[in-house]
Amino acid sequence: MKCMKLKNILLLALVASFIYPSESLAVSKSGTAAAQFLKIGVGPRAVALAGSFTALANDATALYWNPAGAASIEKKMFLASHTEWFADINHEYLGLVVPLSLSSTVGVSFISLSSPEMEQTTVAEPEGTGIFFNVQDICIGLTYSRRMTERFSFGLSGKYIQQLIFNESARTMAVDIGGILHTGFNGMRLGIAMTNFGGKLRMDGRDLIVSYDNSQQQTGNPLTPAKLQTQSWPLPTSFRIGLAMDVIGLKEGFLMRESQRLTFLVDGYHINDAAETVSFGLEYGWNDNFFLRGGYRLNHDMESFSAGTGVQIPLRQWMIQADYAISNMSDLGYVQRIGVGIAF
Repeated sequence: MKCMKLKNILLLALVASFIYPSESLAVSKSGTAAAQFLKIGVGPRAVALAGSFTALANDATALYWNPAGAASIEKKMFLASHTEWFADINHEYLGLVVPLSLSSTVGVSFISLSSPEMEQTTVAEPEGTGIFFNVQDICIGLTYSRRMTERFSFGLSGKYIQQLIFNESARTMAVDIGGILHTGFNGMRLGIAMTNFGGKLRMDGRDLIVSYDNSQQQTGNPLTPAKLQTQSWPLPTSFRIGLAMDVIGLKEGFLMRESQRLTFLVDGYHINDAAETVSFGLEYGWNDNFFLRGGYRLNHDMESFSAGTGVQIPLRQWMIQADYAISNMSDLGYVQRIGVGIAF
């Protein structure tokens, strides 16, 4: 009975997220949240599906997309991905999942966004001062996921978030919460994830210390040490709800095949600093060794079509995974991602 109630709640929430009109579409919310790097999807597999991964989330990138998905991982798994972002900016992800028992799993994740070195410019020296700096954002997460019943999994992540630019930095903590329900109907899964619930970020550092003349109407006044005040900004808090269903399945699905799988996915995505989006994805797997993926995102300001491929190769007791994805980012061109993983 509990599983049926959870199934109905998740299904109603999924439908409502697609049909409920949003007032936020009338007003732009861009630029109202910090730590924008947290919105960059990780892992070429999930990104090739246009981010429609909330209900599937069954590899080490589940630590980012939906912490509840880690409970379905039966072996230790490590995954690393690299994204060539715009303007020579690099985006990296590392994830490690370790099962503790048949029902509980822990995971550790690391996300980094770093820029190449840039030369400092000032009003007095607009051509450059000869001093170089870079920008780096990081997020370190610790996840606990548990299979509450045979059909329902729950996950919770705690995260440390830091942004650094030259001599200024900001840091805070946040949590992610997720759940996945296996309905038992043709391999259909329902997923829900709420991410980046936490404190605000406010830049602070030695470059904000200035000398101030508190009586500018008179000359010869001694300068008073002062500090520029910066504003606090919230994190990009998000809510995802998704559905995954095996159209062709190995064990479950509308059509049964011994060596083929075709999974259909759809996600609704709400975030506090942008319009809501809906994404669709398809993943075809042959013998669980070779994969083709594609996805499309609706109502996104840049991203539209994504595609990718992947392979899994057994090597003794290990399973080696390699994936690639490419995303169309409108006028900004294409973004490519590569990832490698190992289950052991």
